[in-house]
Amino acid sequence: MERTIFDDDHELFRNAVRSFVVREIVPHFESWESAGLVDKSLFPKAGEAGILALGVPEALGGAGEPDFRFNAIFLEEVCRAGVMNAGLGISTHADVVLPYYVRYGSSEQHERWLPGLCSGELVGAVAMTEPNTGSDLAAITTRAVRRGDHYVISGSKVFISNGINSDLVILVCRTGDDPAPQRNLSLVVVETDRPGFRRGRNLDKVGQHAADTAELFLEEVEVPVENLLGEEGRGFYQLMAMLPQERLSIAVTALAHAEAAFKETLTYCRERRAFGQPIGSFQNSRFQLATMRTELDVAQAFVDAQLAAHQAGTLTAEEAAQSKWWCAELNSRVLTTCIQLHGAYGYMEECAVGRAWRDGRAMSIYGGTNEIMKDIIGRRMLGV
Repeated sequence: MERTIFDDDHELFRNAVRSFVVREIVPHFESWESAGLVDKSLFPKAGEAGILALGVPEALGGAGEPDFRFNAIFLEEVCRAGVMNAGLGISTHADVVLPYYVRYGSSEQHERWLPGLCSGELVGAVAMTEPNTGSDLAAITTRAVRRGDHYVISGSKVFISNGINSDLVILVCRTGDDPAPQRNLSLVVVETDRPGFRRGRNLDKVGQHAADTAELFLEEVEVPVENLLGEEGRGFYQLMAMLPQERLSIAVTALAHAEAAFKETLTYCRERRAFGQPIGSFQNSRFQLATMRTELDVAQAFVDAQLAAHQAGTLTAEEAAQSKWWCAELNSRVLTTCIQLHGAYGYMEECAVGRAWRDGRAMSIYGGTNEIMKDIIGRRMLGV
């Protein structure tokens, strides 16, 4: 189905991204999967290629192009190449982390941090989740206590993307005691070389091995009050304002990831023979392929409409939640069907579709579980 949301500039960028992925990611992907994280040198290479900081003003080291469709192209291309796991660190940095600095940072903070973040010299992360909070951000217990001109921070975080490679962490922490817990959260930037900051394990995930995911521990970490990002006590609302783009990013990835697996499976069904004929010639196979093709096209139209709405500044949190949960669920359905059509070969580690099946499962969990997405949508419809 023809897509109409990209123009010639987008397609030129796609060609550049495709070359970058083939040159800088594909040759190293297997070793990064084994190591459990990408080599940190990938970030400055992505910065040099103009991939990291598309929405950052040129004066601060970015491309000055606040069009998320360019970000979506990168996500689609790493999925097309089968190296989505290696691209997740870059997308976390570019799609999730950098917008916080651009939107909430002061002029001094822009000058201090954005050049390094744009070039890839500095790698960013956002640390929300804690061992006992999950999707319940209002229950965060990591605390930043104001002492003179410093905050003293103690607590722990878990499941933090880019946690191992990061140099700067936007830490969600509690800074007050208001009876409404969401009014007590603030965002404080913590440099990872500060005394008392410690990384725990690079967590051993079921899939997405090249995307490092870490535990973080803070024991009386002192940071200057100048590291407060935005207003004190406004952290919860800042997070809510930024989550729609993160969730749209997940939707784009989940859909592109499923599309790549579908194309692999279509080729397999044309070439694999059973009972003297291609397995795609059997009615069940044709029906399964027809169902997947139709569902993928329907979802693509929906996501493209959301990309256009996001560019126009009209995408709502509820709409982003819709595409996040729908595309994550579709990813799971498509990958399960693709595995079944591959038979035993699909369950082998060497099979790209088998690995994609393993990797895609997390999309229903991170960025807010699909159950939380449905709750967001339902609450807004009912006004509760």
